[in-house]
Amino acid sequence: MTSSAHDFSRRHFFRAALAGPGLLPAAAWSATSGTTAVEFDEPGRQVPLTQDADVIVCGAGPAGVAAAVAAARAGAKVRLFETNGCLGGVWTAGLLTWIFDFNKPGFTQEITRLLDERGARRGGDAGRFVYEPDEMKLLLEDLCTEAGVSFRLHTRLVAAYREGRQLTTVVTESRSGREAWRAPVFIDTTGDGVLGGLAGCGWDLGQMGQAKTPRCECQPLTMNALAVVRDVTQMQKYISFYQGDLNWHVKATENLKADIQRAGVDPSYGMPTIFHVRDNIVLLMLNHEYGVRPDDADAMTAATVRARKEVFTIVRALRKLGGVWDGLQVVATAEQIGVRDGRRIHGRYTVTKEDLTTAARHDDAVARVTFGVDIHAKSKKDNDKVTIERGGVTKFTPYDIPLRALIAKDVDGLMMAGRCISGDFVAHASYRVTGNAVAMGEAAGVTAALAATTKRQPHEVPWEECKAMLAKVAR
Repeated sequence: MTSSAHDFSRRHFFRAALAGPGLLPAAAWSATSGTTAVEFDEPGRQVPLTQDADVIVCGAGPAGVAAAVAAARAGAKVRLFETNGCLGGVWTAGLLTWIFDFNKPGFTQEITRLLDERGARRGGDAGRFVYEPDEMKLLLEDLCTEAGVSFRLHTRLVAAYREGRQLTTVVTESRSGREAWRAPVFIDTTGDGVLGGLAGCGWDLGQMGQAKTPRCECQPLTMNALAVVRDVTQMQKYISFYQGDLNWHVKATENLKADIQRAGVDPSYGMPTIFHVRDNIVLLMLNHEYGVRPDDADAMTAATVRARKEVFTIVRALRKLGGVWDGLQVVATAEQIGVRDGRRIHGRYTVTKEDLTTAARHDDAVARVTFGVDIHAKSKKDNDKVTIERGGVTKFTPYDIPLRALIAKDVDGLMMAGRCISGDFVAHASYRVTGNAVAMGEAAGVTAALAATTKRQPHEVPWEECKAMLAKVAR
């Protein structure tokens, strides 16, 4: 007689309860709580399996959308999964509103042009500018729809399965329940390396490798917020990149911090920043949450709550000062707190600090990084001394990211793009900005499409073939 899931659960529970502590399953560290917990054997079950894609992209942030669109334009059938209720990741759900290192060929130019056509971009510099996050949502939806990408929102990746070295299947949970999806090639664009971790790849996090410790030796989190002001033209001394002038950034943050302190608040971030989005709408980047592991749900929840509270505390304090701050009001806080450090999946090449200092060049270069090392202090104590440091890189020179850093080393049929590519802590602090994520996503997308549609592995596709396809998919 076959036991039901209900019977199994009760039997397992009572056996563990009656056995006593000496016979309980071995305790394991839980990433979600930092505490110990016994294990539960989940009963097996059958779930619907779909096999209609050549390429499956997990994570629809800047890298993921670029990968999905490029793969679809290269002739692949593409599925794109996203946890949030919109495409764009940190651009949209994270309310970033500020783009770095964007002056590159290909998809970055297309996005810039389309933002301009919609009147949704501020600043004349193609490499760094401010954009309107909700216009970005619509733009990315339009691009994916036009390319024929089958994208799904409100869907979380929960498992990955291999046959030997080959990644074959992922499992998701959504409003439609638990579902399995199979494809020849997958791309991890989750930012935090979720797919690579589930698939059994080696990875590093912050400065501590794969250490199973509750506290993360990594860069802090930031909760962004949109706000409205009475008259933005009277706030020039506090606004970074006011009318396209980035030279004012440092002084603007100093002026803002001084007023926050004058209002009686000591901000967690030493360089609190305001960007002008449009009209009297601004973006507030005011806080840091230190030492939080992005794979610890309890810690991420607590950090999100603390960060949102700090944003409102600062805004309310500034409003009481009156003057230019009179009428300052939060319009919306980000759906997802901004993460700077996540898992970096081990690839067939690791981008290192040495690449930065030697201006590394590669025959299979997918992007040339021009943004310097940007390491935010890892504690409030450090922040009070030096808010941003450069990881010992005294002279930065642009360097290349090779395609090999986007191909998983431990698992076949898996690529990465964005923050979770293969790199060390210092290099990651340079290439992690979204202009580079888009370029990486584009390259991963065409490589994955070529591999899947010709029954090859991504590492078997020559870069010259990828470059030729990139030229064809450009708009």
